[in-house]
Amino acid sequence: MLSDGGTAHVRPIRPDDAAMLRSFYSRLSAESIYFRYFGPRPRLTDKDVVWFTNVDYDNRVALIATIGTEMVAVVRYDRISPRDHAEVAFLVEDAHQGRGVASVLMEHLRAAARERGIKTFIADVLPGNHRMMGLFRQAGYTAQSQFEDGVVRMTLDLSSTETAQEVRLAREHRAEARSIARLLNPESVAVIGASREPGGIGQAVLRNLLAADFTGPVYPVHRQVRAVAGVRAYRNVSAIDGEVDLAVLAVPAEGVLELVEECAQKGVKGLVVLSSGFGETGPEGRARQEELVHIARGYGMRVVGPNCLGIANTDPAVRLNATLAATLPGRGRVGFFSQSGALGTALLQRVAQRGMGISTFVSAGNRADVSGNDLLQYWEEDPSTDVILLYLESIGNPRKFTRLARRISRSKPIVVVKSRGVPGGHRAPVLALPDTALSSLFAQAGVIRVDDLVQLFDVAQLLAHQPLPEGPRVGVVGNSDALTLLAEEACAGAGLEPRPPVNLGAQAGAAEFAEALRRVLAEVDAAVAIYMPPIPGESREVAEALLEAARESGKPVLATFQGQMGMPPDLRVPGGPGDESPQRGSIPSFPAPEEAVRALAHAVRYAQWRGRPPGMVPHVEDVDTAEARRIVAAALSGDEAAGEGMAGEGMAGEEREIDASPLLACYGIEVWPAHVAADAEEAVAIAERLGGPVVVKPADPEDARRAGTVRIGLTDPAGVRQAYADLAALLGRDTPLAVQRMAPQPSVPTVVGVTQDRYFGGVVTFGLGEVTARLLGDQAYRLAPVTAEDAAGLVRSVRAAPLLFGEYGYQAVAVEALEELLVRVGLLADALPEVARMDLDPVLAGASGVTVLGARAVLRPVTALRPDVGPRRLS
Repeated sequence: MLSDGGTAHVRPIRPDDAAMLRSFYSRLSAESIYFRYFGPRPRLTDKDVVWFTNVDYDNRVALIATIGTEMVAVVRYDRISPRDHAEVAFLVEDAHQGRGVASVLMEHLRAAARERGIKTFIADVLPGNHRMMGLFRQAGYTAQSQFEDGVVRMTLDLSSTETAQEVRLAREHRAEARSIARLLNPESVAVIGASREPGGIGQAVLRNLLAADFTGPVYPVHRQVRAVAGVRAYRNVSAIDGEVDLAVLAVPAEGVLELVEECAQKGVKGLVVLSSGFGETGPEGRARQEELVHIARGYGMRVVGPNCLGIANTDPAVRLNATLAATLPGRGRVGFFSQSGALGTALLQRVAQRGMGISTFVSAGNRADVSGNDLLQYWEEDPSTDVILLYLESIGNPRKFTRLARRISRSKPIVVVKSRGVPGGHRAPVLALPDTALSSLFAQAGVIRVDDLVQLFDVAQLLAHQPLPEGPRVGVVGNSDALTLLAEEACAGAGLEPRPPVNLGAQAGAAEFAEALRRVLAEVDAAVAIYMPPIPGESREVAEALLEAARESGKPVLATFQGQMGMPPDLRVPGGPGDESPQRGSIPSFPAPEEAVRALAHAVRYAQWRGRPPGMVPHVEDVDTAEARRIVAAALSGDEAAGEGMAGEGMAGEEREIDASPLLACYGIEVWPAHVAADAEEAVAIAERLGGPVVVKPADPEDARRAGTVRIGLTDPAGVRQAYADLAALLGRDTPLAVQRMAPQPSVPTVVGVTQDRYFGGVVTFGLGEVTARLLGDQAYRLAPVTAEDAAGLVRSVRAAPLLFGEYGYQAVAVEALEELLVRVGLLADALPEVARMDLDPVLAGASGVTVLGARAVLRPVTALRPDVGPRRLS
């Protein structure tokens, strides 16, 4: 993705690129050539071309950027002495300078160099070449300049610095946001496949564009007719007189690729492909879909779809309705993304029926190119969008999604409905984590996950029009005793703090509601007003009283107003002349008070998350990541000697299970050893050597978790002998038994784990070790690395958490020590992607600290970078 929102294809140079290289060089200005070669060089010799296009992809690497059939930039390095150094240089065609092409190429070249053991780039730059020097300095690299022989020598450290990462992510954000802005703000639209036949997809889109009064020209494209819907038609895109920013394709799938090529030649900037018959239909359709994206990206075009509903922008300066939905909501502050094309029309109708407006809408369909992550980048910067709604059927890059959501949720709420299935047409990962883990990770990122579409719009209309509550205290004012009691019970059930409801009686009017609501709002953080008169009367006056009281308090007010749903006209704050859309301060109405409370509870939890500091990963002493990586490499290679004490199973290069104690020791975590005893007398000897009370248990952790298989509090040889004999008889003589020091009592057993999800990356899990908690799957999840706030959230998120804080007769444990353990485990999970799974089980939490009694890990070779790590994938 380039800085102006366009795209380019990045790939290694090949010998057959000779003609392309000559053509590229012929378009360079004399100044660009002078800055690159330090003198005039009007043409490349045959020897030059062979040298530049033939590289070994190790000591010499060159990457090119192409748009369409033309090379527009090249970057290269040549290894020098010492071998971890290389000289670097790049050239960008003059017409494409300033678009960020060089920055993108440098990201990829840096990644290739680091993979090949290069740590430092050297670049000789003429003093007048400010653009190149600026690029290196702004890239976030550590750059040192040295002036010698009329040349500035720049030395660039390729180590991954925090600054370099920040620069890369900022550039990614700008590029993706601008690419979506180009799609949603076109100055002209072509509808390819617009026909005269009623009911046709192309004609429907054309009529919707015209009905919305799109502010630019609309060009129907049809090979046989002269006009469609009274608008002049063109035989093909190339025949259109003016420029085309956006093309909507509504033709059979078999003809799409040819038309994409035609759009590329015309210079179209973006495509909306409504056609079905792609990834959702099977292997042939998937291949067609991949070719569609390949062609589009090669020419710098973004693609929405295929198999989608379209896109819309209600900005009066644009008025774009390039969708199949004839009913489009009015102007509002909500951005809406839907992966489902078929569901999109119904969703827009529901929004319109509620009287809730939108800023922009995108239906991505198969999500072959444009995704929800792209829209998040755009809406973060869009001043017209205050609330973001996502209907997701899959998450293409979950780790990136959570990174973006965590940042954006600090300023704009993100409300998500995530279906539990993945349609066949989506390029989506199959997540190894359960759905409960996904909910935990959403919560960690501040994302409001709701169960269904009704809740999606309920929460959206509250967040879009009312302020966030500052706390959980809720007041209820109404004229129905039954409904106010229902609201109070719903508040208590949702974890809110209701105050005694105020029932004004059936005949209460505007004055009574105004006085009561003001009095209640002075003592609470939010209020629910219920107005259900037995005989319709002064509803407008009551509505005005509610609006005035809400405005004065600056606190959120929700209503059940005569059973209406959405944004009733009486409860709206009007906009300017001719603008009937609800403005900030309008009061949303819900058919039942329980629905209002449910939406409010989501808003309270989101406000509490937003009120907490973002958190930092604490600096932890006595961490040796280098040694941990050495241990992992040794274990995966099968070198038992190098990984001392790490008994494991598995062939070299394959998945391998190990004792995790040495790994955890690198992160300052001690695992109390369990010593295997061959017979009762050896068990007695081990117990005497350990001293103090000991336990005898099965050496296999799975057997040790069975009820009645652990003997605790053994203090004398006779007790140890008896325990060993009892367990041998119970489990069988061939079952290995072990002796271990006994942890301080009383304590609460907990379980800490690591899962390396292919798409999310490292995930830390926490739960209690009690049998009931295990059976109920009472676990919490957080992405690694874990901040102090994340660790506190992990401990408190499980349903059995009260047992750790001294409730139900349990003794309170050292929660701070448990949280520190989770932070350390999070550092390990983030730094060592080879740790596919790890279980610290059990971890006994007591009043004075935590004790890890067992830990196993499964290692797996890492064959590729995790998503959201390294340079952006452009092709």
